[in-house]
Amino acid sequence: MSEFVPVADVSSLAPGEGRTVHVKGREFALYNVDGNFCAFDDQCPHKGGPLGAGMLDQGKIVCPLHGWAFDAETGQCDLRPDKVVKTYPTRVRDGQVEICI
Repeated sequence: MSEFVPVADVSSLAPGEGRTVHVKGREFALYNVDGNFCAFDDQCPHKGGPLGAGMLDQGKIVCPLHGWAFDAETGQCDLRPDKVVKTYPTRVRDGQVEICI
């Protein structure tokens, strides 16, 4: 059963920033894209790079290891359309970013 879990204070993640968050024994990449929060599996499907340690570039999350870029909304890879990072719904509630897992 899916549930929303608080993972970060809204004020702790400025627009354009991202990080890895740990929830229930799993890791997720969380990014603030112009005030909208996006969450993904933290592991790049290419070589397992930590997407939360990557950077945001024009609406794309860029893996820090080899530069693979993933659409922040869909998780679709630019270089390999067959490689998609799983995305998770997010919401803001009482000043907290929550991920539905």
